[in-house]
Amino acid sequence: MKKIKLNILKASILFAATTIVFSSCSEGKSKEKEHPNKALALPVYTVEKANAVTVKDYLGTIEGKVNVEVRPQVEGLLQEIYVDEGSFVKKGQKLFKIDPSFYQEDVNNTVASARVAKAKLKNAQLEVDRLKPLVENEVISEVRLAAAESEYQVARAGLDQANAEVRSAQLSKDFTVVKAPVSGFIGRIPKRIGNLVGKGDKEPLTNLSDIQEVYVYFAMNESDFLYFSKAQAKKDSMEGRKYDKEKRLTFPKVTLVLADGEEYPIKGTVDAVNGQVDRTTGAISLRATFPNQNNFLRSGSTGTLKISEVKENVLQIPQIATSELQDKTFVYVLDKNNKAQRRNIKIEGKSKANYIVSEGLQVGDRVLLSGFDKLTDGSIIQPIAQQN
Repeated sequence: MKKIKLNILKASILFAATTIVFSSCSEGKSKEKEHPNKALALPVYTVEKANAVTVKDYLGTIEGKVNVEVRPQVEGLLQEIYVDEGSFVKKGQKLFKIDPSFYQEDVNNTVASARVAKAKLKNAQLEVDRLKPLVENEVISEVRLAAAESEYQVARAGLDQANAEVRSAQLSKDFTVVKAPVSGFIGRIPKRIGNLVGKGDKEPLTNLSDIQEVYVYFAMNESDFLYFSKAQAKKDSMEGRKYDKEKRLTFPKVTLVLADGEEYPIKGTVDAVNGQVDRTTGAISLRATFPNQNNFLRSGSTGTLKISEVKENVLQIPQIATSELQDKTFVYVLDKNNKAQRRNIKIEGKSKANYIVSEGLQVGDRVLLSGFDKLTDGSIIQPIAQQN
């Protein structure tokens, strides 16, 4: 009898537990039916138009303001090298010496010839002086005096020619010492002592770069160039100035980013523009100048120039509002019922933390800023307005 009561008790407990479980499930299902589309609270951004500052990058090549090929003016064996590669030299400083022996002999010969010419001139002068009183006393005819005076002029011209040859020989001898034409840094020195050097060599003795100021040469596409041209024309119009075709186009100050990713601390100025568009590339060559008193920039280096452009009255959205899939950019836009719809947009550029949108959005659209992994088309959103 006790065993029967115990079984009845167990059955009652099991029935009660089953009832509770079914009751809980039913209650959960009823709650799900009550809130089948619970709204997600997410931040939204209202699209509007404003001015945007974009930065364009241009690859540039750095060159010294003065790059000089140092070449010998005379031929001979290289006798001395006074400098080392990479060293800084001042204008007029000795760089190389060519064996001057041959040129010294040439100087000696021309000096001797000049002395002979000088002696001939003196003899011709003596002959003129001797004949003058004889002509005055009518001892001899004037023809002989005229001939003597002509010989004197020939002797004088001979002396002038001899002196010129002396100066030329001396100049050639002086050229055996090669001096720095400008102050700057010495480049590679391909020649060695004992090598024969001359004016016809393919390679110079070295290159000398004056880099107190440097030029950065870069190319800009025609579209960007037209933007700056139109901006200049608009500025002139607003300031009441007439268009002047001879006036140099004004660009914003430019920033140079070096090969290691660091920005050069001093801004540069675009001060030269090529007059023609390259037909093969469709680009225009420009030049920017940067001061380089600390000699930090070197010829032959490369860098990236950054130039700012101001685009007026364009649509902008935060970059965090976008997602990418297969080279396409998407945003989630809320309709009037606060339902999210994914939309494809076209990006025209960047402005700090924003994208500039050219297609796919209009003023007043509300785009979601986060929660994309929780969204599908038609998701109901409780918008949390973000200050633009």
